[in-house]
Amino acid sequence: MPSPFPPRSLRSLIQEVATLLTSRHETVCVAETASGGLISSALLSLPGASTYYAGGLTLYTLPSRIAYAGWTQATVDVYAGPSPEVVAGMAENVRGKLGSTWCICESGTAGPGGKGGKNRTP
Repeated sequence: MPSPFPPRSLRSLIQEVATLLTSRHETVCVAETASGGLISSALLSLPGASTYYAGGLTLYTLPSRIAYAGWTQATVDVYAGPSPEVVAGMAENVRGKLGSTWCICESGTAGPGGKGGKNRTP
C-alpha cells in the first residue's frame, strides 16, 4: 500500500508555509528538476492553495530549461552540473515569468544514470 503524501512529518511545515504566505499576501512558485513535481504536489496538498501557489514547472529536460528557465546556448556550453548559480538563475527566471513573490527551485542528479556522481548533462 502506498504511503500517504505528503508524509506526515512534512504536513506541519507545509501548513506553516501556507499560513505565512497567505497572511503576508505573498505567493510562491516552484521550479523543479530532479524532484519531478513533488514540491508542487506538497504545496498543493492543502485546501485553498490557489491563494498562495502561483504555479510550477518541472524543468527535467534541456528543451524545457531553454523554453522556461532562461537557458541559452551559452548556459549549456558552460554547464558543469547542478550548482547554486544554476539554481538561482532558474529560480529568478521562473519567479519573474510567473510573477510570484518567491520561487522554490531545486536541481540535482536523478535517474539511473546519476549513480551519486555530479550530473554534467544539462
